[in-house]
Amino acid sequence: MDSVRAAVYLSVFLSLLCVCRGQMSLDNRLSAQEEQFIKRDLAEALDELLDGDQDNRLSVEKKASVIPRCDVGERCAMKHGPRIGRLCDCMRGTACNTFFLRCY
Repeated sequence: MDSVRAAVYLSVFLSLLCVCRGQMSLDNRLSAQEEQFIKRDLAEALDELLDGDQDNRLSVEKKASVIPRCDVGERCAMKHGPRIGRLCDCMRGTACNTFFLRCY
């Protein structure tokens, strides 16, 4: 008995769903002219984004993380608050002194 009742409820629900789907509003659809405007605006925005990206490219040296060499006594680091940023890499046999920020 319960399965018959469930089948009836399911058939009523599906028939109402089909009727409601058939009466969808036509106002929600865009006209062909509006679609062309939207596509053109998106294409222009993408073109501007791609053109602006070429100006902000990094040089090859910065991408490869090449750090120049510094001689003994040269400044090899810079202090930014609690952090220390490296300016150059000390020559072989020397190290960057974190107190003086020079190669020794």
